[in-house]
Amino acid sequence: MPKTGSPGHTRRVRAYAARSQEGTEAFKRGRAINITLWTVQVLLALFFAFEGVAKLLGGLTTVEMFGTIGLGQWFRYLTGFCELAGAVGLLVPRLSGVAALGLVGIMVGATLTNLFLLPGMASVAIMTLLLGIVFGLIAWGRWPQTKALVAALKP
Repeated sequence: MPKTGSPGHTRRVRAYAARSQEGTEAFKRGRAINITLWTVQVLLALFFAFEGVAKLLGGLTTVEMFGTIGLGQWFRYLTGFCELAGAVGLLVPRLSGVAALGLVGIMVGATLTNLFLLPGMASVAIMTLLLGIVFGLIAWGRWPQTKALVAALKP
């Protein structure tokens, strides 16, 4: 073992200090990302809970829009339920990644619907596309929870 103050000891102490500092910085970055993800998840959960309930309650504009889509009002109920379930799932740590993946699917469908089935809604398609990207980032950030959930469900 090198003596205290020897070149070998000094190198080891510096290497340990550098690793310790890198670990602390990585921990701080990881914590900041986690806080950011939770903040975005809560805001989006509130937004999608509101939107889901609005679809389930069936305001005149929503009923007309789903009439224009042409799949019937059952699709409005299904969409509202899925949005509401996704909003709740975003707030449950174990389900947040899966919920984000489901909401990516909803946003893909909404984007395509806005582009091809609803006249004059192309500008809204940009918003739904951006929301889909944000949900994709949440799903990526919550991937460890999603993997753990899948592993727990395997027989």
